Amino acid sequence: MKASFYEGNRTFTLREGEVIAPGPGEVRLNVAYTGICGTDLHVYHGAMDKRVRIPQVIGHEMSGTVAEIGEGVKGFSIGTPVVVRPLDNRAETPADRGYSHICNKLKFMGVDTTGSLQSSWTVPVFTVHKIPSGLDLKTAALVEPLAVACHDVRIGAVESGELVVVIGAGPIGMLVSLVARHRGARVVISEVNPFRIEFARSLGFEASNPKDFDLAAWVREESAGSGADVVFEVSGSKVAALDMTDLLAIRGRIVLVAIYPQPVELNLFQFFWKELRLFGARVYEPCDYEKAIEIAASRALPLESLITDVHTLDHLTEVFKHIDSDPNAMKTLIDCQS
Repeated sequence: MKASFYEGNRTFTLREGEVIAPGPGEVRLNVAYTGICGTDLHVYHGAMDKRVRIPQVIGHEMSGTVAEIGEGVKGFSIGTPVVVRPLDNRAETPADRGYSHICNKLKFMGVDTTGSLQSSWTVPVFTVHKIPSGLDLKTAALVEPLAVACHDVRIGAVESGELVVVIGAGPIGMLVSLVARHRGARVVISEVNPFRIEFARSLGFEASNPKDFDLAAWVREESAGSGADVVFEVSGSKVAALDMTDLLAIRGRIVLVAIYPQPVELNLFQFFWKELRLFGARVYEPCDYEKAIEIAASRALPLESLITDVHTLDHLTEVFKHIDSDPNAMKTLIDCQS
C-alpha cells in the first residue's frame, strides 16, 4: 500500500503505508482520487503544523470504493463506490447545540487525523456516503468542494431570479457560482485573475475585473437601482470585505466563505442603513453532501471542466510546488491507485 507523507518543510515522501483493518463501525476504502485544495496548500506551507502530526498523510477530497467492512457495518458491500465527508464529530457535547459539523472539538480528517493521499484509507462509516454507479470516480472527487458550495448557497437562501455576486473565482467561487445559477439566480463574478475571468466566461457567466469598472454602480444599474440580493465573499481580500456592502440591496445577504485569520475593516454603517445580514458558512452538513452527490450525478453542472490535471502519488512535492506557483490552476486530482 502506497502513501504520501507530509514531512514538514514543503516536502512529501512516498513510502509503504499500513493497511489498517477496519474495526467496529469502520470501513476500509480503496482511494481512487484525491483532490488538492486550499487547506492542503496551507498544510504544505507549514501554516497548520500545530495541527498536523508530522509525518502524516493529508488530503480529504476523495472518491473510492469499499474494500473491507468492519463489524456492525450494514448497508455497504465490497466495491460500493463512495465519497467521505471528512468530519469526525465524536467529541461533540451538548454545548455544541447539535451543530455537529462545526462542534468545538471537531476533527477534520486529513488535517487533524490521517487523510486520503494513500491507496487505502480506513474511516468511520458515519462519514461515508454512497454514490451512484453512473457517477465516475474522477468527478466524484469533486463532491467535497461541491458540498461546500451547496452549503454556502443554502446558507445564503438563494432563490430563483435573484441577483448574486460572487467575489473570487477560484475553485470554490466557481462552484458557488454554478450551484447558485443551478438554483435559478443570475450570477455575476468579480475576479482579478485574467485566466479565471475568461474561464468563468467560458462557462457562460458574466465576469469582470472590479479594478476596470465600478462594480457597485453596474449592479445597481442591472437591478433597477436596488443592488444585489446576495454577495458571496470567497476571495479573502481586505478590499473585497470593505467594499462588499456597497453591492447589496436593502436587506441583502452576505455569505462569508473566505477565511480571514486576522480582523479586517467592514463598513458597519451599511449594515445599519440597509439592514444587511452577514452569514458565516463553514464546511457542510450531511444534507449538503447528499445534494452535491445528486447534482454531480445529474451532470447538470460542467464539473469535469474544473479538473486541470491528474497526477500520481509519487513526486507529490513537485505537484504541490506547481500548484502553488500556478495562479491559473483550478482543481488537481491525485490518482491514488496508479
